[in-house]
Parts: sequence; structure tokens; C-alpha cells
Amino acid sequence: MAKTPVQFRLNGSDRAAFVDAPETLLNTLRRGLGEFAPKYGCGQGTCGVCTVLVDGEPVLSCLTLSVACEGRHVETASGLADGPELHPLQAAFMDHFAAQCGFCTPGMLTAARALLAKNLSPTRDEVIEAISGNICRCTGYEPIVTAILAAANAPGARRA
Repeated sequence: MAKTPVQFRLNGSDRAAFVDAPETLLNTLRRGLGEFAPKYGCGQGTCGVCTVLVDGEPVLSCLTLSVACEGRHVETASGLADGPELHPLQAAFMDHFAAQCGFCTPGMLTAARALLAKNLSPTRDEVIEAISGNICRCTGYEPIVTAILAAANAPGARRA
């Protein structure tokens, strides 16, 4: 099978790969480009650990074809920090103990990032809705919701 070239912007940098037509974005990110923030969980789009942003919208990278991302902007949890400076969401997750095992954390961060990019004053219910596609087995969600609400009002929360 012939490989298809795909180019997109990953966390602010232009990236390119040759992929099989049915290859998922998750596979391209992890195996092709060495971007390990999105995790492989269920492979069926039900757990959310593979959530990334494509043009600012949360998508499940295990269900998204790489070729569908041609020319688009892909952001992972790795792209949140600005050099050594953590994004307010990352700092809030630390401050509020919102990560225990950490497996769901990249997906939670990207889902929360999408919410805060559109709404810096979300209600508790809006936060819950925004992360509803992300399963966490450790925290009981309360610290995650608290962290997102805390980050909403922090300077730089909307930072790209």
C-alpha cells in the first residue's frame, strides 16, 4: 500500500509524515512523530484519553484519520506550556491534586483547554459537560472540576 504524505502544525511546529490512508492521528502522533501526550486507551472513542485539539476543537485521535488533519492545527497537552512556564490549567491541576495516576490527564487538559478558549467563566455544569467524554478512574472528578474552575480566572488561561 502506498503511503500518503500528510502535513499539519503540531503544537506550533510544522510536521510531516507518510501514513497509510486508514492510519489514525493517534498512531501518527505516537509512533510517527514521537508525541506521547495522547494515550491509547479503548481505541473505540469512549474513554477520552486520546483527546487532542484539531483547529481548537476536541477530537478523539483514536478515531480521527491522519489524512483528515492535512493543513490543520493539532494541539496536545504537550503544547500547553510556554517553555518552562506551565499553562494555568497545568498549574491548577498540580495545585488541586487533579492528577493521580495521570493517564487521563492529557485528555482532560485538552478538553478543558478547548472550553476555556471559548468561555473563561464556565459554570460547574459547563466544566462537567466539557470533560464528560473523558473517563477518570482515580480522582472522582471533583479535583479536576475544581482545578478547571480555578484556572478559568487565572492570567493566561486563554493563552494559545
